[in-house]
Amino acid sequence: MFTKSNKYDFDFVKENMMGPNSMKILEEVSESLKFEKGMRILDLGCGRGLTSIFLAKEYDVTVFATDLWISATENYERIKSMGLEDKIIPIHAEAHNLPFANEFFDLAISIDAYHYFGIEADYLTKYFAPLVKKGGQMAVAVPGLKQEFTNGVPAELVPYWFDDMTLTLHSYDWWYNLWKSSDLVSIKECKELNCLKESWQDWLSCDNDYARRDIGMMEAEGGNYFNLVSIIATKL
Repeated sequence: MFTKSNKYDFDFVKENMMGPNSMKILEEVSESLKFEKGMRILDLGCGRGLTSIFLAKEYDVTVFATDLWISATENYERIKSMGLEDKIIPIHAEAHNLPFANEFFDLAISIDAYHYFGIEADYLTKYFAPLVKKGGQMAVAVPGLKQEFTNGVPAELVPYWFDDMTLTLHSYDWWYNLWKSSDLVSIKECKELNCLKESWQDWLSCDNDYARRDIGMMEAEGGNYFNLVSIIATKL
């Protein structure tokens, strides 16, 4: 597994990770997608561009690498360093104000970012799905929960818990029901990914204050609560 992701220089990947290894998450998600050379892909919440680099290199597609936290100029420098400036267009934009035409993309992807904005009841129907051509694909992977915390946050996780995690972390049933309510998509699959352990191990090995903070949280979690949820749908 991860034969594609493991080809990339691990120091480069670690330097540019902003959470669990997004390349490995995307590699697993990609097994359920159809790619064609030259297709246009939206990579929403691309961070420092690892997922965009992966898509352009592995599938010879054109990627619109879109992020709010990382500037287009900073990502362009990374894109050029990989020789991909003819394949990846860096965009700085907020998820509710995307500068794209409706039905512009063959595929829209969001890896480890969609939970920051896509939890809104109307986000999929109002902002994400309209950008994809009819018959096109949408794929999202987010950190999630094996089941909803109906009795509050478990005691061992409380020291690491931020209020926004209550908003953003959900089970795959929760995500399935949210997407099922949209009349613009047909859900192809909604499942727990297998790459949780390896993608998290990569992140926790990073020389990064956020990664160091997460080490205690993952030890306390002990494999009991967290997962990675993937949803794949077709545009109607």
